[in-house]
Amino acid sequence: MDAKKGSKLNHLLQSLPSGIVVLSSWLVDKGYSYDLIRRYKKSNWFTSIGSGAIIRTGDNVGYEGAVYALQRQGGLKVHIGGRTALSLLGRAHYLDFDARKVFLFCESGSKLPAWFLNNDWGYKIETVNTSFLPPEMGLTSIDQKSFTIQIANPERAIMECLYLSQRVHSLLECYELMEGLNNLRPKEVQKLLENCNSVKVKRLFLFMAEKANHQWLNYVSIDNIDLGNGKRSFSKEKGVYDPKYQISLPEDLIK
Repeated sequence: MDAKKGSKLNHLLQSLPSGIVVLSSWLVDKGYSYDLIRRYKKSNWFTSIGSGAIIRTGDNVGYEGAVYALQRQGGLKVHIGGRTALSLLGRAHYLDFDARKVFLFCESGSKLPAWFLNNDWGYKIETVNTSFLPPEMGLTSIDQKSFTIQIANPERAIMECLYLSQRVHSLLECYELMEGLNNLRPKEVQKLLENCNSVKVKRLFLFMAEKANHQWLNYVSIDNIDLGNGKRSFSKEKGVYDPKYQISLPEDLIK
């Protein structure tokens, strides 16, 4: 390898955070030809993990480094959300949940690449394709060892749990999470609820926040939130009816 190519390689190795996936398309945009990438792999500087994706040889790459590539290099509107985000933010560590499952929320219509879907990241990745909230809203960054990724903030994450309620989480599990969220930001809650298109999520969120007696709810204007029309049932049995939010809920949640 000549000096110029060696210099490009050294620059690449020094500039890349450790623990991430690197997309070939991103490298090409940065001025690295596909031929040069093939040479790097042949020289064992990088290892392929699937079509269009490589890692530094010997690097330990987890799902976080894969999500980094999807977000920062692939430009996909995906983020770690729901219960996983609450756990990463220290808001759910005391509850007995399956810590080996990661919830990845993707904008409706998003298609994740095969290299991501086919690799074993050490966790069960559950992808959720939805646009019940705007994909860019309610996100925050968390630091990994050498890079950052975007995840749902607490206000969005609990709404994502409610979105998955009954199918993935029980309503009681969601309420236990809500109970611990005594310092949510009213302005963020307001913004998200006003932009949420799921009547189920909005009604359950407000009911649970009120039941938990969270003081921040006093600063949320319910009049500006579209709660839809008609009664909704979220109980397999007859349930107990809450007239304020017009929802029927399991008895153990009303107590």
